[in-house]
Formats: sequence, C-alpha cells, structure tokens
Amino acid sequence: MCPTGAIRHARQKTSLACLYQNSRLCYNVCMLYESGLNESGLVGSDRELMAHIVSAMPVLADVSRADVLLLAGASAGAMCRLVAHASPHSSTPIYEDGQDEQEVLCSEPEVMRATGRGQESGVVTKSIRGAAVAREVYPVCNSAGDVIGALVRDAYWLAHERHRRRSQAFQRALVAFTEMVLGGELAGADKLDPFGPHDGIVYVGPDGRIQYMSGIALELYRRLGYRDSLVGRQIYEIDTDDRVLVDRVRHSGCCEQLRSEDRGLVWVRKGLPVFGARAHGTHWQRALWNLGIGENAVGDGVLVLVHDATEALRAQEELESQMALLREVHHRVKNNLQIVASILRMQARRVETDEAREVLSEGVDRILSVAVVHEFLSQNAKGVINLLEVARRIAGQVEQGLIDPSKRIQVRVSGPDIWLASERATQCALVINELVHNAIEHGLAEKSKGMVEITLVDRGQGVVIQVADDGQGLPEGFDVSRDANLGLSLVRSMVERDLRGQFEISGKYGARARVAFEKTA
Repeated sequence: MCPTGAIRHARQKTSLACLYQNSRLCYNVCMLYESGLNESGLVGSDRELMAHIVSAMPVLADVSRADVLLLAGASAGAMCRLVAHASPHSSTPIYEDGQDEQEVLCSEPEVMRATGRGQESGVVTKSIRGAAVAREVYPVCNSAGDVIGALVRDAYWLAHERHRRRSQAFQRALVAFTEMVLGGELAGADKLDPFGPHDGIVYVGPDGRIQYMSGIALELYRRLGYRDSLVGRQIYEIDTDDRVLVDRVRHSGCCEQLRSEDRGLVWVRKGLPVFGARAHGTHWQRALWNLGIGENAVGDGVLVLVHDATEALRAQEELESQMALLREVHHRVKNNLQIVASILRMQARRVETDEAREVLSEGVDRILSVAVVHEFLSQNAKGVINLLEVARRIAGQVEQGLIDPSKRIQVRVSGPDIWLASERATQCALVINELVHNAIEHGLAEKSKGMVEITLVDRGQGVVIQVADDGQGLPEGFDVSRDANLGLSLVRSMVERDLRGQFEISGKYGARARVAFEKTA
C-alpha cells in the first residue's frame, strides 16, 4: 500500500471539461483520456484526482525531459487503461502519441508491481524502438491509500544520465515535485507555456537560497550581468524579478508565470511550487505535511524556469507590423477596385446599346468579386480566406445588383468553412461569380421565380463547388468546349489552367455546374 494521497486543501477545483480546454495536451489525448477513464471504472474523487494529474503531466514531462504516461485501473492488480500521454517540449519525445504502447505498458512487470503492490519500480532499463530508455513507474493512490493506477516516466537513457548527474538539491526537488503531481496537489500547471530545450532551471530552497542552476540558466543570467554562479546566494539579493515570482508562488501555492523586461531583454519566468521538498522522510511525515501539520506544511522550495523571449517577441512585433501594413494595402486595393467599378457603372448608364451596357455590367461584377477577397484580406492578412464567406458575399452582391426586384429569385449558399490561400480564393470568387451570373441570365432569364444554389463540399485535400439552378436547363447537345459563352469559357479556363481542376456542366431540367480542385496548387 502506498502512502496516502490526501489532496491538499488549497487545491483548485477544476472540471474535466475545463482541463480539456486549457491543458496543453493535444485533442486526441484528451479524447483518449475521457474514453480510458470511462472504461477504467473510476468514479467520484478518484476521477477528480486523475484529472488533476493530467493537467500537471505536460509540465512534469518538460521538467523531467521525459514522456509521461498515465494508467488507470479500478482495483489493485487489475489490467489498467492508458488514459493520457504527455510528450516533452524540452527534448525529443519517445512516442508520437503513446496509444500504440498501451498493451505493452499495462502488461510489463514494473507496471504490474506498481499497480498490484503499490511499489515504485525504481529505474528500469528498456529497449523501445531500438533506443535505450530509462523507465520509472509510480503508483497512483487515492485519499484512502488504494492504488487506482500508475504514472510511467520514460526518458532516453542519455537524458536520464544527465539528470542523475545534476546536484542532489535538484534531484530531491524533482522527486518532491513528482510526488505533488501524483497527489493531485499541483494547481495552475495547465496555464503555463511549454518549457523548451533552451530554457534554464533554477531551484530556490526553503531558506530562499539558490540551491541549483542548470548550465543554460547560468548562460542566461550572464546576459543580465551575473558572470559567476549564483548558487548559494539569496534570491532576494539578486536584482531580477525572480524574487517577485518566488513570492507569488509561495503566497498562492500555485504555478505562476511572469513576463518582464530587464536590461533590454524580455524574460518569461515560470514558478513551480515544490512543497514538501524537506519533508521527504517517512511516509508519516509526508502524510502530516499533506494534512497541513508540521513545520514543513507552509512555504517550501520553488522551481524557476527561465526563458529569454526577446528574439521571438521582436520577430512577432515585426511580423505584426508587416501584417498591419499588408492589411492597409489590401484595404486600399479594395477601395480602388470599388472606385473603378463605380466609374464603369457611370459609363454603363451613358452607353446607348444594350450589348455594351451588359458587357460593362459584367465587368463591374467581376471587379467586385475580386474586391471581396481583398476586403477579407484587409481584415485578416495571414493569406487564408474562408471560401464560404466569400460565396455568401458574392451571392449578396448578385442579388442586389443583378436580379430584377420584381422577380422572386433567390441565391442560397450552403457548406462548411473552407480555408484557402488568397490566390486560390480569388480564382474561386471569379468562378462562383461567373456561374451564378450564367444561371440567372440564361437559366432563369424567362422565369419570375427560381432558385440558384451554391454548394461547397470539403473533401479533405480537395474542394468541390457546385452551382445549380431550377431554370430551363441546357440546350440539346450542349458541349461546353464548343457552345460555351464568354462567362463559361472564362470559368473553364480558370479551373483548368489556374486551379488545375475539373469543370463540367450538365442538366436538362435546370443546369448544374461542378468544379473540383485541390486546396493546394
């Protein structure tokens, strides 16, 4: 039987749904977590404990530089279910998603010993996909001391050896931190940014002295003017925001993140509480501390994760500046296109022949179709456009400018959101505009009531655009390569030459045009 896993009274209550939304675990792992828990038979407070462990797993994986997997089972010794897997951001992960290791993990001796006897496995050497891996298995116990699962930590052997050669202070802190995760005592971990391979680690002990600094941390603090190691010095003697972060963590008992500027550099610091780092003696001492009894119950060590975000933030600011300029360019292009369209409308009112007026009106609509894309790009200059919104905007323009108000002709758009690069979205806008025009001017020309339907279909890597009407249909023996008017000829040319897709049109009782192409050129 493992020591009691009494939940610290200050732990925040967090719903499973909230954890799914905020945790840095990917969506498919969250789904794995939910289905695995449902099949494990855990209920009530045991499920809540598992939820808190899952929220802390990404941080534990980053600090440990190891893959962390969580197994759950309703009774000791029973076959467990893999319910979550967190890959480290600080090193190369061993597994892509962990799901393919489920059967192997649950049946291995070290896992069975942890879940059956409640005993930690120690370090076990494994060979996974041809690589030497150091595995540690910890039993997960509820408040009654019953084993309800296991936490597996797999690290490449080289990373494990590097950890093992670090100072005893850091190793003790990591053990205590792991125990906090197992007890569900770590709050706020799901709100932290990932810890990367070029970030430093500092451990501040219970007395406020720095007990450990990683090599990367030493290099980062040299940028702040501290040439020598800071190990042994009080955190409050150092003129940085580390002391502010440490005070916050000790006051709240939760993980904290702080961003600040110092010596012209931008720093992101994350603080992890390591309560009980000095109370790692007997199980009884640990239980007393969990219940808030004893000298070690208040205030303990803090792990500080340090990241120099200067270069990334400056690159982000430069990118945002360029995006703002690009949005302004697209806005001006849209305005200029609308001015050109207005001039053509004025010219159309002055011409004397119906044929010339029709040609100018069609030119206006084509220009406005391109302007629609630039309008979207002026709002979002990332270069991707929602084709569904483009189709809706074009349908609205056609209804207002082309359809006789005395006729009851509707243009309807349906389909999912489909995001395309701006160039392909522009081509699609022109295609949709021409097909809708063709349907109204030819298919529904003799009708006072009708419907034009624009349907978008997302086929993963491909897109299908279909424009159908309930008009008079195509003439007998119609051949698009021979009988197409200017609008359909433009559509065929753009689809085959620019979109590299296929275009076909058919229909005896109402016409149906179909365009199919790949999302990427």
